[in-house]
Amino acid sequence: MTETNSPKSARPHMPQCVEADRLALVRAACRRLDSSAEAVSLAALAEGSGLTAQGFQRVFARVVGVTPKQYASARRAERLQASLAQGAPVSDALYDAGYGSPSRVYERTDELLGMSPGTLRRGAPGVVIRHAEAESSLGWLLVASTKRGVCMVSLGDSREGLLDALRERFPKAIVEPADDATREWLAEVAAYVESPRPGLDLPLDLEATAFQRRVWTALRGIPLGERASYAEIARRIGQPSAVRAVARACATNDVALVVPCHRVVASDGSMAGYRWGVERKRALLERERAAASRP
Repeated sequence: MTETNSPKSARPHMPQCVEADRLALVRAACRRLDSSAEAVSLAALAEGSGLTAQGFQRVFARVVGVTPKQYASARRAERLQASLAQGAPVSDALYDAGYGSPSRVYERTDELLGMSPGTLRRGAPGVVIRHAEAESSLGWLLVASTKRGVCMVSLGDSREGLLDALRERFPKAIVEPADDATREWLAEVAAYVESPRPGLDLPLDLEATAFQRRVWTALRGIPLGERASYAEIARRIGQPSAVRAVARACATNDVALVVPCHRVVASDGSMAGYRWGVERKRALLERERAAASRP
């Protein structure tokens, strides 16, 4: 899904003018979806493009990494989060964001917000977070989770340092020792560190804006053993000028490895930064490349 620096993912056969035209169409569609609280049909988005509705959807998904419907849903969720963060009443925030029915939002709160709108507005105090730690060849590893899923995966030099970071990240949470599920997720992540494989797919409970979610979804689309630049990820999500914002979204990713921000590098191929240390990033990329090359 994600365009990378690998020759396999380049598109040398597409005329540059055609590519530019399609990028312009997608950007215009994104602007329309950004400004509309009402649903916009595929046919309306494709109008005047010379493409069928299905063809336009394929082009949009290739550039952005999600379908127009998924993009519009993410934008509504972003508007909802912004209103709640400003203290708006839940019912007002729902309708202002473009949701026709509050019940539909509450049915999808895990997908949209990671918690209920009311809990988000109150700052999520009292959430129980369970944690487990283990040593690995790349240092200490911590996995923390709520009842909904993993909320933090981090690497560090000491167990105490990781626990301090966990408490700093979730200062209002009730931090407790691991349950069976958290220990199992820790074992999965630890096994991945030593021997990477495709599909480290754990249930997640993340607090994030819709923009961060779009970036993290794009990161999870980078194949094992490959890399992408920040600029490429920005183009993937339909916001090519948002390179710095993409870098910030990578830097604020709370779940190392599961959302593989280590696969994003500078445009010149250099390592750039990594929240858990550039040497760990280099080691992970080397291990993943070796794993991907095995038959």
